[in-house]
Amino acid sequence: MDVAVLGAGSWGTTLAVLLARKGHRVRLWAHRPEFAATLARERENVRYLKGTPFPDPLLIEADLGACVGRAPMIVTAVPSQALRETARAFSGVPLDGKIVVNVAKGIEVGTGKRMSEVLLEELGGLEPGRVAALYGPSHAEEVAQEQPTTVVASSPSMETAEAVQEAFHTSMFRVYVNTDIVGVEIAGSVKNIIAIAAGISDGIGFGDNAKAAIITRGMAEISRLALRLGGDPMTISGLSGIGDLVVTCLSRHSRNRFVGQEIGRGRTLDDIITHMDMIAEGVLSSKAVYELSRKLDVEMPITQAVYEMLFERKPVEQAILDLMTREPKPERD
Repeated sequence: MDVAVLGAGSWGTTLAVLLARKGHRVRLWAHRPEFAATLARERENVRYLKGTPFPDPLLIEADLGACVGRAPMIVTAVPSQALRETARAFSGVPLDGKIVVNVAKGIEVGTGKRMSEVLLEELGGLEPGRVAALYGPSHAEEVAQEQPTTVVASSPSMETAEAVQEAFHTSMFRVYVNTDIVGVEIAGSVKNIIAIAAGISDGIGFGDNAKAAIITRGMAEISRLALRLGGDPMTISGLSGIGDLVVTCLSRHSRNRFVGQEIGRGRTLDDIITHMDMIAEGVLSSKAVYELSRKLDVEMPITQAVYEMLFERKPVEQAILDLMTREPKPERD
């Protein structure tokens, strides 16, 4: 199969390598032509995925229209807040029969839209049953090293989900399927916000009790929002839910946990972001999800605390005190 992968960050590059290793003809699109030229020359993404040479079937492309025009499957791996702009840039390409697989995890600031909703708004020729999300506990560094990984391919159409499964599934990259794209996208996006909270707990010096509480009560917030939007509660206990939440809250590879850790140590958000090469999706998603939760009247106190610490400069100690001194209530409320 010909596959276009849009976005040459660590995750887009990793998936392009995985697909090429499997024998697909892959074109990896880089936003900046000069970066595309570097990737083509070096046959390795030294900046974002050093030590992983490109297989022969992987080609580098700087022309977005040409990249997507040839491929029956398009993988969007650009940052979530850049997805609308990227989709708009190839919206004129005929999409009849094509499948678009989004792998960026986030909620759009200003609209509160999930990534599949953004794609469907911008790509007029794309049918809802031809869009999919590929989410789960899957750090790029480990996938590139062919360490065992499991994810879920989700689409309103089981046929599309299974097509994505077939395209990506390998002996070390196990792909499950479901049709609850709402639950998958909400779980996979909100977990980044909870990971920032877990990192703040680490940075301030709290122990395992606090981390376990954040993960567990974070699951409750994810569940409330997903259910409010029509998601299946079983999804939240799956790979895109608890699976991705645990790995993002605990892993040394997690950029979102790192941001939180540094906030807990006293650094400012501007300073942290300035010195990071890659994007922590949970930062802007915390703003989008906080605004969405207020609009839908869904209680999400951890998300609110993260938003206030990041964007309203609320002192960490005060945010923690406010969380711990909320009115006692039944666990399932």
